[in-house]
Amino acid sequence: MKIGIYGGSFNPVHFGHVGLAKWIIEHTDLDEIWLLVSPNNPLKAAGILAPEEERLEAVREAIKDIKGLKASDFEFSLPRPSYTANTLRALRKAYPEHEFTLVIGEDNLAIFTQWREWEYILENYRVFVYPRKLNNQNNPNIPSNPNIVYLKDAPLFDISSTAIRSSLGRR
Repeated sequence: MKIGIYGGSFNPVHFGHVGLAKWIIEHTDLDEIWLLVSPNNPLKAAGILAPEEERLEAVREAIKDIKGLKASDFEFSLPRPSYTANTLRALRKAYPEHEFTLVIGEDNLAIFTQWREWEYILENYRVFVYPRKLNNQNNPNIPSNPNIVYLKDAPLFDISSTAIRSSLGRR
């Protein structure tokens, strides 16, 4: 089975997350998308996250009626902070029958070389890149790589968890 790993804080989950995951299921070769709730993102400031169980439950509720989407707490039992390379290794070990593809936003591709073991990820996994407002379909620090697949026809969802928190007066 081909599984997309769409990791994030989901703080909060919103229609952009769900819409993108649904679009990917409908328009790519992936069989499922696992929305993997990250308990701790090493590239984000501490103290801004809602409790992990609340975020997981919100993701479950948001996708409960959508075929092919699953909420995952896989990282909750892994060492923290959560590094994607370690998560992918653990997933491969736990589910050797699956083929995993990482789903990231273009904003994350722009900082991908700051990720721990980014070269390992590109050597071993496909990476689906969702275009954001940047429209910068490359990172000059990352050589051209056939494992990077731009989802250039994906609809743009003009929303972010940061903007939602801001509108609510939260960080």
